[in-house]
This record gives sequence, structure tokens and C-alpha cells, in this order.
Amino acid sequence: MADFQLHTKETAPEASKPLLENSLKAFGMTPNLHAVMAESPQLLDAYQQAHELFQRTSLSAVEQTVVWQAINVEHRCHYCVPAHTALAKMAKVDDTVIEALRNGAPLADAKLEALRTFTLEMVRQRGDVSAEAVNAFLAAGYGKRQILDVVLGVAQKVMSNYVNHLADTPVDPPFQKYAWDAA
Repeated sequence: MADFQLHTKETAPEASKPLLENSLKAFGMTPNLHAVMAESPQLLDAYQQAHELFQRTSLSAVEQTVVWQAINVEHRCHYCVPAHTALAKMAKVDDTVIEALRNGAPLADAKLEALRTFTLEMVRQRGDVSAEAVNAFLAAGYGKRQILDVVLGVAQKVMSNYVNHLADTPVDPPFQKYAWDAA
């Protein structure tokens, strides 16, 4: 594996410096994921924009957590599962939902489970989901907009999960208490 640098505002390429400043303002720290992504200002910019846009979708904070964590667990991302556990706790997502997602277990809420199942189908089938999967998602109370919102969530998570695999990104201290290993 390549040895990726954890950039700071001092070591980052010039175009990444304001992006790292954005991270600091948004999170009160520079997440190690962003420090790695700073090597490519375009990737960091795209990731930050995708994150902001996904947070503005029609999906609630709990539903966003379902999408993010379903993908993180499916991709076996050692960094994003703990990071999104912390974000879910800050958003006051119920602990039973958080733990089920971390364990890849079905969710008790039928609509959230339909979202988790559809998200996994989207990832596993690389977007080529069956009509049955789409119809089941729609029957659960979601619409076409939410189908496309899931696509945005998948795009965002592919960027972060793949980078974390390539760079073996160290989990930030605030997230370490939520450490996770793939079963």
C-alpha cells in the first residue's frame, strides 16, 4: 500500500488549505479522512460538497444514518463506521438503531429496514437494482426522490470508504471509543 500523508494546513497543497479550514470549522478538528484527501484538492472538495448536499436531501438524520452505515458496514470501512457512530449519537439516533446498523442486523422499524435493504441492494448491484427492489422501496413509503438521494449517499461513501481502505486512515481520537471491526 502507498503511504499517505495526513496533511495539515501547513503541508497540504495550496488548493486544499481552505478546504481543511472548512473541515476545522465544521468539525472543530481536521478529521484524518480529510487530512488524507487533502492530497487531492478536487477529491476533498467533491467529498465535502457531497457530504453537505447529502445532509440537505429529503432524508431525515436517522435515514441518512441508515444509508451511511449500511454502506460503511457493507464496504467494511474501519474508519467510517466509528465516525458515523459518533455523528449518529450527536444526532440523537436511537442506540438500538445504531447497534443494529453496526452489526448489519435488520432494523425493527419496517420503513428504515426498507431503506437499509434498498441501500444494500444499490451497493451490491452497483446501481442495477431490480424492479422488485425499487417497488418494495416505493411500497415502504419512499419516492423517486429518495431513490436518487440514496445514489448521492452511495457516491459520497464510495469516496470515503475507498480512500480509507487505500490509506488505512487512522481513526481520530474522538471516534476511537466507537471502534469497529468487520465480523
